[in-house]
Amino acid sequence: MNAHSMPEADISGAGGVAAEELKQFIERIERLEEEKAGIAGDIKDVMAELKGRGFDVKAVRTILRLRKQDHSERQEQEAILELYMQALGMS
Repeated sequence: MNAHSMPEADISGAGGVAAEELKQFIERIERLEEEKAGIAGDIKDVMAELKGRGFDVKAVRTILRLRKQDHSERQEQEAILELYMQALGMS
């Protein structure tokens, strides 16, 4: 189903019910965007704190990225990286 064949909400009909629903969705998204900005600021503060304590921010970001991955996916990526490094004489 493409965007042109999707049913559209009747924004003008039924006493503005659809318009009110749309407004509620928009306001929810706006609140979530505010929360997201606040959380991003908190993360930035924590990163600055750990950097101030002598930790390497780049290494911590790498660890965070790796912890999100499935164990087998991470092992596969590490094996490919090791293979490429060996091919280039880097290990």
